[in-house]
Amino acid sequence: MVDAHAKKHDYHIIDPSPWPFVASMGALIMMIGAVGFMRWHGGLDFNLLGLNLATPWIFFLGLAVVLYTMFAWWSDTVKEGQEGAHTPVVSMHLRYGMIMFIASEVMFFVAWFWAFFDASLFPNEAVQAARTQVLGGQWPPVGIEVLDPLHLPLFNTITLLLSGTTVTWAHHALLHNDRKSLKLGLALTVVLGVIFSYVQYFEYAHAPFAFSGSIYGSTFYMATGFHGFHVIIGTIFLIVCLIRAMAGQFTPQKHFGFEAAAWYWHFVDVVWLFLFFCIYVWGGWGAPVFDA
Repeated sequence: MVDAHAKKHDYHIIDPSPWPFVASMGALIMMIGAVGFMRWHGGLDFNLLGLNLATPWIFFLGLAVVLYTMFAWWSDTVKEGQEGAHTPVVSMHLRYGMIMFIASEVMFFVAWFWAFFDASLFPNEAVQAARTQVLGGQWPPVGIEVLDPLHLPLFNTITLLLSGTTVTWAHHALLHNDRKSLKLGLALTVVLGVIFSYVQYFEYAHAPFAFSGSIYGSTFYMATGFHGFHVIIGTIFLIVCLIRAMAGQFTPQKHFGFEAAAWYWHFVDVVWLFLFFCIYVWGGWGAPVFDA
């Protein structure tokens, strides 16, 4: 039976799959639902094809479709790998795909860094564009109290750097077929990721400035908030890898799912270092520090 399924060539033609179509429909529903959600939140109507779609439920329906599609599609990919479909050529292209995905994520964060630096380096132009805000020709704007970078932000920096070492430890343990250290390293990484998310939530809850009201708050929360979202996604990614490791699905030769998670986690680490030094340290330099 195994010989019957053995690959006679390096390429893998997947079986017909409904997931690309289902994913696109889910994304369309979620996009329309997001507009309806925002219109509903603002007390406005959203008329489309004679229907008032100003409701939050369409968005959550689309989100549920997308999340289920992700689970089902990736489950099929894992199954294909276990059946021997991921030949060296296929594995190489999976790596190329992950590299391109991380590159697109880099450019995503470049946009938020660009917005922050544009407002901070040219505060007079920023206030002219905003019209209603008073920056006082300086950055951070007049009246803004910044978070102490040597308090919670530094703690979170150390937390993420530690998580980078534990996920690397887990990877080396897998390469040496040390199952106990693999599971322990992954579990520690997950715990550190959860700690980071909680500390950032605590920081947001006690921050002296809001998202609205100043361009400083807007650029700060967009950049750090999206990073926090990526930490949550990466933590879920690692939890799935931990479950698969406990099920014995990774081998020293075949473990790209874990390798992709490690790449993603290191990307999250590096982005945070830039955020810490550029936004927390440099971006708040000289401003009054909020005393919690």
